[in-house]
Amino acid sequence: MTPGFRSLMWYVLFGTRGGPNRRRILDELLRTPANAHQLSESLALDYRTVRHHLRLLEQSGAVTRPVGDAYASPYEIAASTAAYLETVVESERAPGRPSGSRFARKSGRSATGGAPR
Repeated sequence: MTPGFRSLMWYVLFGTRGGPNRRRILDELLRTPANAHQLSESLALDYRTVRHHLRLLEQSGAVTRPVGDAYASPYEIAASTAAYLETVVESERAPGRPSGSRFARKSGRSATGGAPR
């Protein structure tokens, strides 16, 4: 996994306001391939919201549509994205993991953007 891919996935999943919804979509796709309608029902999200996030995930290479652009074709999570999510989950479970964001530790600022500690 390249550093560029890790940076892209971090930005798509954690660096934007829509990241939590995209993470929920990917978690659902880890369980089973699904189309936008199925995802919107299982996640209780608006269909247009799901389509928006799927379009962004597809553009970033996080999900694919092996059947093509046919109506209601299912999305699948890309192998590289599944591997990235595994490393994220493992790092979240690591004992002794320092609290706070990586940005907060590097910049000396609090996680809320306050003055240096």
